[in-house]
Amino acid sequence: MSEYLNRRKFLKNFLIVSAGVTGGLSFEEQALLARNQRRPSAGVPEGDIKGLPIGKIGNVKISRLICGGNLINGYAHSRDLMYVSALIKHYFTDDKVVETLRISEENGINTCIMNTGSASRDENSIRNLNRYWKEGGKIQWIAQCDSYEHDLFTIVKRAIDNGAVGAFIQGNCGDRFIKNGQVDLVGKVVSFIKENGLIAGVGGHSVEVPIAVEKAGIDVDFYMKTLHSGNYWSATPQESKSPFDLPPHDNMWSMNPEKTIEFMKKVKKPWIAYKVLAAGAIHPRIAFKYSFDMGADFINVGMYDFQIKEDILIANRALSDNSQRERLWRG
Repeated sequence: MSEYLNRRKFLKNFLIVSAGVTGGLSFEEQALLARNQRRPSAGVPEGDIKGLPIGKIGNVKISRLICGGNLINGYAHSRDLMYVSALIKHYFTDDKVVETLRISEENGINTCIMNTGSASRDENSIRNLNRYWKEGGKIQWIAQCDSYEHDLFTIVKRAIDNGAVGAFIQGNCGDRFIKNGQVDLVGKVVSFIKENGLIAGVGGHSVEVPIAVEKAGIDVDFYMKTLHSGNYWSATPQESKSPFDLPPHDNMWSMNPEKTIEFMKKVKKPWIAYKVLAAGAIHPRIAFKYSFDMGADFINVGMYDFQIKEDILIANRALSDNSQRERLWRG
């Protein structure tokens, strides 16, 4: 049987196909599901939220579902829709960011991942986290940090100084370091993070990132690596000849998911999967189960406040059945 047919047969296991099951979904969800022949059961899953299973990276206890920060900071993979990022920035006022963090924590999410900002400007992450903590919130922060050859540590220092429990090299930066043969710089950043008492990670869109880091023997605490099933808007990334030859705005792809899955089976470090929803093109009912079954120890998901409770219920259901998971839990 061909690799394509094997993969198609596998993905079919994640679909619930029946007539009329899209009732209760939004118009946009129904359109996407119909286009891609993905028809999960309708409506919000039944059941009470009773928190989330917890894993561990280093000495830090982390909920299996993590609140992502791209939407909170107004970053949206809007494809050819020019207004989406501005719309999201208008939606996520400071009050709405704090409310989103509160709903997350009240329902069992104990960790968020947010951008730390750049050398030239601060993100609203730090401002809103400080406000949330001042108001009594306890959610912990893992910081996404930009690092560059000419300035490895400025953004990491900002994370350290503002209460992060962990920090990692942002995915595009990780891709660039490995593409340029600068894995030694990755090691320097990881060492700096750990020397300051934080758990340290490396992000990447390309599987070549964890491959190079493992080969170099860099003692990371975790990896941030993209993963989604490949159901997306247009041509698949596997058509690319190189893991690095896609333009920057296409780095949302989970490049070579099959290769990622096979390689990560051998990796003994915890894996936080991100972009699991492919910028909203894959329903959480499919994406969450796929990610956990394929080996992710945690998933980082950008969520609107009104999606959080449903996503937690879906995550709990996905975590309750790991019969297809082959990778050992590493966190």
